[in-house]
Amino acid sequence: MSDWMRETLHPDYAQALRVGRVLYDSQTDHQRLKVFENGTFGRVLTLDDVVQVTEGDNFIYHEMMTHVPILAHGAARRVLIIGGGDGGMAREVLRHRAVGHVTMVEIDAGVVAFSREYLPMLSAGAFDDPRLELVIADGAEFIRQTTGGYDVIIVDSTDPVGPGEVLFTDTFYGHAKRALNPDGILVTQNGVPFLQGEELTNTMRAFRALFADATCYLATIPTYAGGPMAFGWATDGPARATPLDVLQGRFDASGIETGYYTPEVHKAAFALPGYVAKLIP
Repeated sequence: MSDWMRETLHPDYAQALRVGRVLYDSQTDHQRLKVFENGTFGRVLTLDDVVQVTEGDNFIYHEMMTHVPILAHGAARRVLIIGGGDGGMAREVLRHRAVGHVTMVEIDAGVVAFSREYLPMLSAGAFDDPRLELVIADGAEFIRQTTGGYDVIIVDSTDPVGPGEVLFTDTFYGHAKRALNPDGILVTQNGVPFLQGEELTNTMRAFRALFADATCYLATIPTYAGGPMAFGWATDGPARATPLDVLQGRFDASGIETGYYTPEVHKAAFALPGYVAKLIP
């Protein structure tokens, strides 16, 4: 399997992607970054041989982490992204014309630099949008010091190992709550519950101690293998109960074209299978 990349994120399960042309392979201060081409998924970014994003299916992940909270909120003007160095999350947030300011905090400047060069289709010009403020810093330290005032906070983190581990702590979530405006929404990447159930349970336990409305919603992303991925949802406001017709009106008014998100998918994503619901304390 010399021409295959084998991801062994989980102890009893692995996935493999055929490696075509390798475009980038370098060790930074924080992690090993690699970009290669795959016949089905196009360009693939891995960190320490774990798939982070692909050209082919990134739209599912990025649409569901942005449009769900922004359209549910209905009046989001200031958005904070923790992570997201490839620019895909900023791309989708900035498609909302009503969003006036986006702060993006990425720990590794190298991720941004090579994403702009080797994965420009992910950011699609987002890094040049005057509404985007790019901060190279530790996300946990930034959220501790920020004065807040955000309507939506999106935590686009890696898995809770290495540099990403601090983004899954009760302290971090407490600081994130303080950084939200009243009725603001926090969403987080919480892995694949079938294989990473403890990750979701720990986040939900922290959310339920901090927020009036705490749950998760789901989307299926092919290269985040092992079942549907969970996104944590936390707010003190009524946004989750936004009626379908209101979501449809906001979506239509946005003029945004999507490949995965629809208002119907938005509402259905909160309907949890039994095994996922049991992971929420």
